[in-house]
Amino acid sequence: KFGRSKAVQRVIMTLMDQDELSVALEAYCRKQLTKGVPSLASDLQSFLLLESPPPSSPDAEKTFVLATDPLDIKNHATYQAMVKIADRFITNLESCKKYDPNDTDEEPPSTILWAWYFRAGLHELAGQYNEGIALLEKCFEHTPTAVDVYELIARLYRSAGDIAKAVEYLDKGRDLDKQDRYINNLTTKYMLAAGQPETALERISLFTKHEGNPEQNLFDMQCCWYELDLADCLGRKQIFGKAIKKYTAVVQHFEDFQEDQFDFHSYCIRKVTLRAYTDVLRWEDDLWGQPYYGRAAEGLIDLYLKLHDNPGLLNEQLGNGAEPDYSNMTAAERKKAKAIARKKKKAAEKKAAELEEKQKAENNGKALANGPVDDDPDGKELLKSKVPLDEARNYSAILSKHAPGKVSTWILQFDVSMRRKKTLMALQALFKAKSIDAENPDLFTRIVEFAVTTPFVDENEIVMSVVKSELPSLLNGCSNVGDFVMRMSETCKSAVETLSLPMRTAIAAALIKTEKASPKEASELIVNGGLNGHGMTVENCAKALTVLQKMGAETGTWEKIVKEGFPLSTLFASS
Repeated sequence: KFGRSKAVQRVIMTLMDQDELSVALEAYCRKQLTKGVPSLASDLQSFLLLESPPPSSPDAEKTFVLATDPLDIKNHATYQAMVKIADRFITNLESCKKYDPNDTDEEPPSTILWAWYFRAGLHELAGQYNEGIALLEKCFEHTPTAVDVYELIARLYRSAGDIAKAVEYLDKGRDLDKQDRYINNLTTKYMLAAGQPETALERISLFTKHEGNPEQNLFDMQCCWYELDLADCLGRKQIFGKAIKKYTAVVQHFEDFQEDQFDFHSYCIRKVTLRAYTDVLRWEDDLWGQPYYGRAAEGLIDLYLKLHDNPGLLNEQLGNGAEPDYSNMTAAERKKAKAIARKKKKAAEKKAAELEEKQKAENNGKALANGPVDDDPDGKELLKSKVPLDEARNYSAILSKHAPGKVSTWILQFDVSMRRKKTLMALQALFKAKSIDAENPDLFTRIVEFAVTTPFVDENEIVMSVVKSELPSLLNGCSNVGDFVMRMSETCKSAVETLSLPMRTAIAAALIKTEKASPKEASELIVNGGLNGHGMTVENCAKALTVLQKMGAETGTWEKIVKEGFPLSTLFASS
């Protein structure tokens, strides 16, 4: 009855057994490759389902989750069937221009291009970035103007650890179609990830109003994704004033959304769009739990905690400088050092005043043409007017109320509570996070930190009695944190591939923190597993290397393993 419906076809394919599905996939891929569908690999990823942990009772209904880790994808029977189909198609198309030598008609020249592209997409899913890039180079030789190929090779280079090369390819693809807003925005995002905010602004400005300040125009358009990515970029560069300003801009957008809903009520009543009206009511109910707001709030908490932990960093951001240490100086040296410090401070104040006057003059000259002028472009006034820990507490409270289902919410709540010396709030945050994701490596690290440091943080007898009674539940029944860490260490040694690399790294760091192992013994949890487990990304490998360096362990073996697994990565070039 619905033979032409793609939705019906997909539902039927989902219910097939493996042999029937392989036959159906071949027919499906033939049709899509001939049509030249770039999204075929990501489309077929929906068939890569894994059964979630077994239900508690035999009568319970089975549930499935989408496989996302390369290790799970490579071992999936349906993925292996897709690979066989793609490889057979490529071999036949290269030799006789047909999917099968027995076919009567030859395929158009573009079919081999999309077959290579499809196979490269499968390589991406399995984390085989070098092989995917090699196939895409063939695509360039065949059709140098295929914009989709530039986008995929950029993703592969980024995943392989060379973000600069990814930006280079993506910008070339953008040049091929300068009217495409999507590829332009994607190039902007990659440039921000690569730490190139000035060039990124030039690219995004191609699609803003030509008159006036492009950043002001993006703010007026409430372009949250750009402001969030720019704030992340500035935060990595430790330009905290501007980063906080951009995060705060996103928060302001959501405050505007809340105010604007009143206008929307009257609009809906006049236009009788009741479906849109009920949708916006539901959306407004969860306004402060939206992903963009969550990213902004989490970014602000992270930056404010860094400023709280390093007061000297705040002075540096404000241009105040740090006072020299006079304690070990003689009277003459102290006098001389103070004189030098006064001269430097006076010169810095004079330079800052000149720059301010120059900026004001420029702003006054351009105000009429460019619209409103930002009196605090660097966010320094914003930094001066805020107490970092208080601001972190405010945003943490909002997330705890409106985004309680995210484990990151409670980890940040824990971080804030520990700095405020609110022991019971920190304990509550750990239990909340554990109820969401008990296997989270960041949670494991916080549990160890709490168990190790709490006796020295809070001296209230009532509070400590509560902590003492609840701690065994937090430590999975262990009486002390040392036993808890050793148990996790034994689990890791017996089944290295079942634990993700971030978890192995967290356990290794915990062994050193609790003094339960030497650096050599702890490092074996990271190194012995190699790159065969879950969570094997360039970023996680770099974090593991940092932990090895901090614990004073030998890093040569791990560096060699990572360089062999990610030869294109620039993160380990100087290691």
